[in-house]
Amino acid sequence: MSIELIVFLVMIITFVSGCFILKLPVSISMVAAAIIGAFVGGYGFPLRHLVEGMFSYVDTILVISTAMIFMKVIQDSGALDALSALIIKKFNKTPALLLCLIMLVIMFPGMITGSSTAAVLSAGFIMAPILMLMGIPGIETACIIAMGGLLGMIAPPVNIPVMIIGGGLDIPYVGFEGPLIMLTFPLAILFVLMFGYKYVKNFDYERVKDKLNNAPMEKHGAKIFIPIFVALGLMIINKSFPAFPNLGMPLIFVIASIVGIFTGDKVSVVKVCKESVKSVLPVLGILMGVGMFIQIMTLTGVRGLIVTTCISLPNALRYVALAITIPLFGAVSSYGSASVLGVPFLMAFLSGNQIVTASAISLIASLGDMMPPTALAGIFAAQVVGLDDYKPILKKFILPGLIIIVWAILFIVFSDKIAPFIVFK
Repeated sequence: MSIELIVFLVMIITFVSGCFILKLPVSISMVAAAIIGAFVGGYGFPLRHLVEGMFSYVDTILVISTAMIFMKVIQDSGALDALSALIIKKFNKTPALLLCLIMLVIMFPGMITGSSTAAVLSAGFIMAPILMLMGIPGIETACIIAMGGLLGMIAPPVNIPVMIIGGGLDIPYVGFEGPLIMLTFPLAILFVLMFGYKYVKNFDYERVKDKLNNAPMEKHGAKIFIPIFVALGLMIINKSFPAFPNLGMPLIFVIASIVGIFTGDKVSVVKVCKESVKSVLPVLGILMGVGMFIQIMTLTGVRGLIVTTCISLPNALRYVALAITIPLFGAVSSYGSASVLGVPFLMAFLSGNQIVTASAISLIASLGDMMPPTALAGIFAAQVVGLDDYKPILKKFILPGLIIIVWAILFIVFSDKIAPFIVFK
C-alpha cells in the first residue's frame, strides 16, 4: 500500500469520525483531517500550507458574505414579499407559469449566494405557506422548496461548487452562464410541475389574496425592486461591456445592498450584517476547511493518486463512479465533494469541453445537500413546512435525483457538441 493511499485513508477516516462520531462541525473535521494527513505524510505541522489553503477560496467567501447581506436587505425591506405577492396576482390565471415563477423566486437566493440553505430558509420560508394555500400538500411543497434550493445553488450567477472545481485546474469563472442555465432551468420547470401542477390546476386566487403580504408594494410602490434591478443590471454590464471596469460580484452586492436600504421598509444595517454573516458562517468555515484539505492532499500526493485512479478507470465505469461517489461524499459537504472528487473527475473527462463538464459535475455535487445524514436542503425544507421527519421528502427525491444524474451525464457525454451553442465568453 502506497504512502499516498495511507494518507488518504487516514484523512477520510479522521474526517468521517469527526463528523459522525465526535459530532464536530464539517469545517473543524476537515481541518483536523488536513493536520493529521500532513503529519502522517511526514510533513509535521505545515503552518504555511494550512494558511495558504485556508485562503484558497477567499474570493468565493467574499461573494457569499456580500450576497447574503444583499439577500437579507431585500428580505427585510419587503422586496421579497412584494415580489411574491406581485407574481401571484399577475399570473394566477395561468397556474403552470405561476408555479415556474414561484420556483424562480425560491431559487433566487441560492443563485446569488451559491447556498441551497440560503434559498430554503429565506425565499422557501416565504413561499411555503403560499404554495400550501394554493392546495399543494406539505410533502410536495417541501420537495419543491428543496429542489429550488439545490438548483438555485447551481444556477448562475454564483455557483460555488463549479468555482471550486474550476479553481483546481485554474479555469476562470467565465463562460459558465449558458451551461448552468441549460442544466438547471429545464429541471426546475420539470420538477415544480411534477410536484405541484396537479394540485393547482383549478387555483382560486380570491381564496388566498388576503393572506399575501401586499403592504410593502402598497407603501413603497415599484421602487422597492430597484436594488434587484441594480444588482442584475451591474452583472449584465460586467458581462456585456468588457471596456467597463469590472466591479466584481462582492462590490455589486455591496452597491445593491446600499441602494436597498433606502427603497423599502427600514433596514437595520448592523442587524442585517450580523445576521447575514452568522447565517453563512458554517458555509464559510467549510470553504476554509476545504481549502486546507485540498492543500494537504496536494502536498502529500493524495490528489495525484485520486486523479490517476479516476483517469485509469474504463469509460463506462468512470460515469458510474461519478454518479455514485460524488453524491455520497456530498452527504458530508457538497463543497467538499466538488473539491475532493470534482476536480479529479474533471481531469478524467478532459477530452470534452471543460466548462460544460465542470458545470455538469457541479450539478451532481449538489445532490449531496439531499443525502443523509446531513441532508441540509431536505431537513430545512421539512422544517419550513412543519414536518418533523424529512424521510418522506427523501423518498420522493429519488426520481428527481436520478433525473439530475442522467441529465448531467448527457451534458458530459455531448459536451463538445453542445459547447458552441451554450458557452459564451
